[in-house]
Amino acid sequence: MNDAEPPPLPGTAAPPTDPASTARLIVRNVLVILCVLAVLYLVYLLRRPLGWLALATFLAVALSGPVNLLGRYMRRGFAIALTYVGVMLVPVLLALIVVPPFVDQGTELVQDFPAYVQDIEQFVSDNKTLHQLDEKYDIVSKLQEKADELPGRIGDAAQLLSDLGLGIVNSGFAMLNILILSIFLLGSGPTWAARLVAIQPDHRRERLDKTLRDMANAVGNYIGGALLQATIAAILTYIVLTILGIPFAAPLAIIVGAFDLIPLIGATIGAVIVALVTLFVDFPTATILWVIWSVVYQQLENNVIQPQIQRRAVDIHPLVVIMAVLCGSTLFGVLGALLAIPVAASIQIAVLEFLTFRDESRLLTLLGAQPLGPQGEDRTGPDHEPPPAAA
Repeated sequence: MNDAEPPPLPGTAAPPTDPASTARLIVRNVLVILCVLAVLYLVYLLRRPLGWLALATFLAVALSGPVNLLGRYMRRGFAIALTYVGVMLVPVLLALIVVPPFVDQGTELVQDFPAYVQDIEQFVSDNKTLHQLDEKYDIVSKLQEKADELPGRIGDAAQLLSDLGLGIVNSGFAMLNILILSIFLLGSGPTWAARLVAIQPDHRRERLDKTLRDMANAVGNYIGGALLQATIAAILTYIVLTILGIPFAAPLAIIVGAFDLIPLIGATIGAVIVALVTLFVDFPTATILWVIWSVVYQQLENNVIQPQIQRRAVDIHPLVVIMAVLCGSTLFGVLGALLAIPVAASIQIAVLEFLTFRDESRLLTLLGAQPLGPQGEDRTGPDHEPPPAAA
């Protein structure tokens, strides 16, 4: 005898719901919402170390290619050490190339500033309109006062350099932590990935291993594309500055190329630095021409060069490249813009691999087959009952 209550007939009212079950469901949903909010708040509090971890992971994956290449000829630990020494030497070499000329020119500018003021005064006195404006607003005398005060501003400049040095020290501390994290990830990452693949079922191992390798290749290709883009910017900058007759064209081109590695704002910062130099060389002709070139090139780079390079590097549509950078920079600033393209490429790879795996699983189910067992035997033989065919 079946004591279970029959389902209600159509058109009849459903039996009343148990109040205790309803209360438990409400409490469970409230607890789930509170846990999600607590996790989100915890992530917000830990946003700085989590950001460092994201950058360290990105750096470790990006450097895995050179490390694997050197690892063919030496132990992996030596390969990692040699790679990181090379990475840390790059900014040092750039500083040795760029800093000395600008320090010399800055010193000369401070020393020659009173002479510049005298030239301006002579120019104003020779021009009737400017002379009238000077008599009305006393511009030249104010410039002369500032020029006379300039040697006494060394202390303020020292304080500014001190604050700048403190910021550099803080950034250096963050970079040191990121480098250490990336070294550990680069050293242990392959082992962790192998263990993750090993614990998967047999029919998923090859697919997951391929997905991880494709993601790593996408990040490496993104770095290569970014370096190519920065190289193009540096070469074109050198050509333009040489045509305009701007001194130190090579160091300025290196600065523009280095800043061009920063998405969205990097090229603008480099262009502003060069524009400031042109003010003291050939104002206003060189400055106007450089500003026009910078605006045109940045639009060309953001909408044509970068999307096309990254489309070929990470195999994603140029529209997705642009939207990924815009969304990443809006949500997470410079870090988001830097990681937007490799993250978008990794998501695309994961989604495509999942869809392929799902279609293959459905096809095997329709054919009444199952994936191979651990020893490679077919589980659809006489000793294994095939699963029922899908309706």
